[in-house]
Amino acid sequence: MAKKSAAKKTVAAPAAPAVFEEEVMARAVADYMDDKKAENIKILDVRGLSPVANYFVICTASSAPHLKAVRDEVQGMMVKEHNLRPIAKDENLESLWIILHYGDVMAHIFHEEKRSFYALEDLWNDAVRVEWKAQRPPVVEVVKTTATKKSTAVKKTVVKKVAKKKAE
Repeated sequence: MAKKSAAKKTVAAPAAPAVFEEEVMARAVADYMDDKKAENIKILDVRGLSPVANYFVICTASSAPHLKAVRDEVQGMMVKEHNLRPIAKDENLESLWIILHYGDVMAHIFHEEKRSFYALEDLWNDAVRVEWKAQRPPVVEVVKTTATKKSTAVKKTVVKKVAKKKAE
């Protein structure tokens, strides 16, 4: 009697989660801040420490227009790339501190003097610092040559005519 071979069952891999994971979101916010040249970007893991969010992303901007540029980049890219809008925000430029709250992630954009005054890193000293590095591509130097055969020929013709006139 022939043995029946057991049919192999294949199980489909689970689908990728549709939810934007917290740490990935925090890193994305840091990347968007970096795209607008924000400085001293830090990610704090405040899970279990803060009742309002699980991650704080903190950066420094050098002026009021820089604050607005960083804010606009974060908001625009979160909508464009992830279809997320802040659930709350404080955009009062007079305070020189902009907050964008995305549920599990809060973005804090400070002017230099306000960041040292409020010192969130010291206030949340027990928070774990998440390792993050800027992902800017290396700068490539482009050398552009402007001389062409046509322009060189024109210059030689002009020089010959000028030399001829001087000789006369």
